[in-house]
Amino acid sequence: MQRFEYKAIPAPKRGEKAKGAKTTADRFAAALTTLMNDMGRDGWDYLRADTLPCEERVGLTGKATHFQNMLVFRRALSQAVAALPAPTAGLAAPVPELEPEPELVRPAPLVLHPQPAQGASPILVAAPLPGPARSLGPAPNGLAAE
Repeated sequence: MQRFEYKAIPAPKRGEKAKGAKTTADRFAAALTTLMNDMGRDGWDYLRADTLPCEERVGLTGKATHFQNMLVFRRALSQAVAALPAPTAGLAAPVPELEPEPELVRPAPLVLHPQPAQGASPILVAAPLPGPARSLGPAPNGLAAE
């Protein structure tokens, strides 16, 4: 698949003096021709012209929208550059593979004791977890686990 790089430059705002160019339109066309030939010498192909809004400051707190005329060019990337994976715009660098987290020990669910003492409030007792008991690892600071 062919890949391209793009370049946008501002369109000329004024014409330039040229032999035989007497009108404003002729002078503007001469300036545009010179610009396009310079870009073509560097391998850029003209793609299109765009008029885009540009917000600018006016005074201390004001803003105004002006329109800018841009010329868009493109050129084919070399095969060595085109073989590289496409850049992912706006995405962060890939996250390195992390080791899986050890399984956490869930607290035992609380169950209501079936027969509380006469006149006493119900007693909550931790029920054993199903499955084999797991070690929580070494005791901190060399203390023996009970």
